[in-house]
Amino acid sequence: MAEIKQKIRVFSFTRTGTELNKKICGRLRRMGKTCAGYAVKKYADAETEPLPEDIRGFTGEDWGRYDLIFIGAAGIAVRYIAPWVKDKFTDPAVLVMDERGQYVIPVLSGHVGGAVRLAIELASETGAEAVITTATDVQGKFAADVFAKESGLHLEDREEARAISAAVLEGERIALFPEYPGFYIKGNIPREICLCKTWEEAVSFPHRILVADRSRSPEKGTLLLRPRNVAAGIGCRRGISEELLESGLKSALAEQGLVIEQVKALASIDLKKDEPALLSLAEKYRIPFAVYTARELGEIREVTSRSDFVERTAGVDNVCERAALLCGKGGKLIQGKRIGESMTSALVRMPVTLDFGSEVRRQV
Repeated sequence: MAEIKQKIRVFSFTRTGTELNKKICGRLRRMGKTCAGYAVKKYADAETEPLPEDIRGFTGEDWGRYDLIFIGAAGIAVRYIAPWVKDKFTDPAVLVMDERGQYVIPVLSGHVGGAVRLAIELASETGAEAVITTATDVQGKFAADVFAKESGLHLEDREEARAISAAVLEGERIALFPEYPGFYIKGNIPREICLCKTWEEAVSFPHRILVADRSRSPEKGTLLLRPRNVAAGIGCRRGISEELLESGLKSALAEQGLVIEQVKALASIDLKKDEPALLSLAEKYRIPFAVYTARELGEIREVTSRSDFVERTAGVDNVCERAALLCGKGGKLIQGKRIGESMTSALVRMPVTLDFGSEVRRQV
């Protein structure tokens, strides 16, 4: 599967900082991240690219698509990112590290953008001290946005997420109701959270989290988190437009009460590995794209329909359903082969895991 790797740009402004820049980039690459180092022209070399004269403009280029690490004073980072800052749900992770590598500080998008996690990872790799200032982290409290990110849940209501975090900091307990017959729990449920067995129990709390495909009621104080646990198998005509492919997939999802933000992976046959519309869709929504050979797809024994024409052209009788089942191994087929305009699709839902830590156990 072609994973969407974390992309990071590291900026340095002195000779000492640039030496650290190169070391950090090396560590980040070994951690599986895509990293590029930039230094002012005076110190740029074969390992670091020269920063353009308009550093502020370069910082805002593709804002939100690259995480940023500034080696130097925090004020430098603030001046360069200031024009581009929007909110923590769309801003990239921004970190500052002193040029001696003693401290690493997440300054923007600590939770949703992953700056806190990246700071902790860097500290572990380099021996620096991670300086964490976010309230829920400092107090060791539950944070709805962190929970959503770690559990692979799509957070829809930003204001309600903020309200829940504020309530937690004030000492309130939050109800959590997963609307699924079975799910997994990873780690220990924090004391701020009450796992409810019924919706009626959940609505007795001032604030509640509903893990579901769609909102079942408009009660104020409800934060809906949609599981990102769907593998979408796709077959399509060569040269299909991105617009037609996207609308076709969204229609298939809507029939199941799902949205595209719930798609965890796209899958198809290797003949489609360079199909522009599929690659563009995966990039647009940052969804990993997996491709399989006809032989691999043939490992799936049971499908809901078969096509002699598809088998003659692709080497396997049903691309979309087999790809979805292979990619979403262990999941449940919720939609068999669906024929749309110039495309076919199938959907597999994988189990939901609520991530609070390391130990995994099954809930029913």
